[in-house]
Amino acid sequence: MITMIAAAGENNELGLNNDLVWHLPDDFKRFKDLTSHHHIIMGRKTLQSFPKLLPHRTHIVITRNKDFSQEDVVVTHSMDEALQVVKDDEQPFIIGGGEIYEMGMAVAHRIELTRVHGSFKADTFFPEIPLSEWKLVKEVYHPKDPRHAYSFTYETWDRI
Repeated sequence: MITMIAAAGENNELGLNNDLVWHLPDDFKRFKDLTSHHHIIMGRKTLQSFPKLLPHRTHIVITRNKDFSQEDVVVTHSMDEALQVVKDDEQPFIIGGGEIYEMGMAVAHRIELTRVHGSFKADTFFPEIPLSEWKLVKEVYHPKDPRHAYSFTYETWDRI
């Protein structure tokens, strides 16, 4: 089961200047819990936004740059090539950014979306979820609190 995982604002905002526009510790913990011990597929800019590689995950990068390489990262040049690398993982995750999510929309079986309740200045966006192809199967609301400046809802979408 190929799963896209993302946090997006009310207008599908993902980030600005290759960084997130919010800090949600419980969402980071959920991301870690879900993706640990799996392959994570991302674009080069997403990889380069990390201070270091994420532990207990195999990093797969899709890039047009034929000269790109990084230690302990599997470099691919298409979604098809990335999916071949992860074929033995029962649940690989597509983790962004915007272009990679666009590609992933055609191949994913599930979307784990944290909908952040707010509008944000952004330059990267999550694609619209076509309601004719996807069904919202679970929602869990998380209120704003001293550790979270915004309320948010964990949404699980399955392909129809």
